[in-house]
Amino acid sequence: MTAELTPEGLAELRRLAEAATAAEARVAKLMAEAPEGAIGVKLSTPRRGCSGLAYSVDYVTEAKPFDERNDTPGGTLFVDGGSILYLIGSTMNWVEDDFTAALLGHDRR
Repeated sequence: MTAELTPEGLAELRRLAEAATAAEARVAKLMAEAPEGAIGVKLSTPRRGCSGLAYSVDYVTEAKPFDERNDTPGGTLFVDGGSILYLIGSTMNWVEDDFTAALLGHDRR
């Protein structure tokens, strides 16, 4: 027997990717600078690099049925439906230092 992922089933994974405080602030900054028509930003894991995956954050103009929606104080963070299984149990945070500025995931498992 196989389980089918439905929008209702994905909604039960509400805590799959917590947005840490710095990430929430980054979402707010991005939304303050968003192009007209943007309803949020979307986190996805496109295939690239040595590990095979990378994090990508892009503006979203429409909600897709299988994307996870996370409303934060600064704006809406969508998680790509195809990336959910890679991100379950992760805490996402925005990190800036002398060498990089990036969205990083910390696996809590």
